[in-house]
Amino acid sequence: MIIEMPSTTTNDVNKRLVKLRDEGGAVALGRVLTLVIDVGDHGVEAAIEAANFASREHPCRVIVIAPNNDRESNELDAQIRIGGDAGASEVIVLHPSGELRGHGDTLVIPLLLPDAPIVAWWPYEPPANPAADPIGRMAQRRITDSTECSQSLQTLQRLSTVYSPGDTDLAWTRITLWRGLLAAALDQPPYESVTRAVVAGNSTHPSVDLIAAWLAQELRCPVEIERQPDAPAITLVSLERKSGPIVLDRPDGKTAALRQPDQPEHRIALPIRQLSECLAEELRRLDADEVYADVLTKGLARL
Repeated sequence: MIIEMPSTTTNDVNKRLVKLRDEGGAVALGRVLTLVIDVGDHGVEAAIEAANFASREHPCRVIVIAPNNDRESNELDAQIRIGGDAGASEVIVLHPSGELRGHGDTLVIPLLLPDAPIVAWWPYEPPANPAADPIGRMAQRRITDSTECSQSLQTLQRLSTVYSPGDTDLAWTRITLWRGLLAAALDQPPYESVTRAVVAGNSTHPSVDLIAAWLAQELRCPVEIERQPDAPAITLVSLERKSGPIVLDRPDGKTAALRQPDQPEHRIALPIRQLSECLAEELRRLDADEVYADVLTKGLARL
C-alpha cells in the first residue's frame, strides 16, 4: 500500500505511521535499524527495491530523501509504503523543496526509530566527506557506491582521503567472493609467496582498483592493472608464484575458471553481484571494517 501525503510535515507523517500501526498492524517494533537513503537528483525506485530485498534479512525502517528541485517553495511532500510495497520494512519517501532541501537531517530525526542503529546510504553521488555530512554524522555505518558515480575512480581516491571508521563502499562488497576464492587458494600447499599479481577488468570500475589494492596491501607484492574498456567488471586475477600461477578467470561476468599448478581446472559460478545482495551484506555489520580501511587508506597508495 502506498499513501501519498502532499504538503505535509514530519509530525503528520509520524502520526500517520502510528495510526497505520494501530489499525492495520504495520509495526515498527522489532526493526533492527533505520536505513536513511539520500538519492540526490536520481530516482528512488532502484534504491527502494534494493532496500526492500535487504529488509527481509534486516527488518528496518527505510527513510528515502529525494529533493524536489522543480519547486522553490518550502514544502514537504511525503509518501508512506507498507505491506507488499515495502518488503519487511516500512518505507518513508520525503520530497523536500526550497530551503528544506538543505535540512535533510532535521527532516529525518523525528522519523528515526528509538534506540536503533542508523545506517546512511548514498546510492549515487556521495558527499565530499560522508562522516562530516549532516546525515552521516548521525549514522554508525555510512555506505557509498563509487561504482554509480560519474567519476568512479576519482571518487574512490577522494573517499580514501576522508575515511572514518564506519565508512564502506559497495564497490568493496562486490569483490567479497573474489577475495574468498583467492584467499582459499593461497591457503593450500605449497604456501609460496606471491611475487607478482595481475588484475584485469573494466577500465573505470572501482572494484578493479580495490581488489588490486587489497592484493598489494596483503601480499606486499607488485600489482599490475590491465584496464579493458568494455569488460564486465573484474575479468581476471593472476597470482604468480615459483611453482606456477594461480589464475581466477571470469571473461563473461558469469562463470569463473580457477587454475592452479598440478590441479584440474575448477569451474565456479561467479556472477556479478546485484545491488540488493551487496546492500544486505553490508547491513550485517555495524562495526568498522578494518580490512576495507587498510585497503582504502594504504592499499590504493601502493598501486
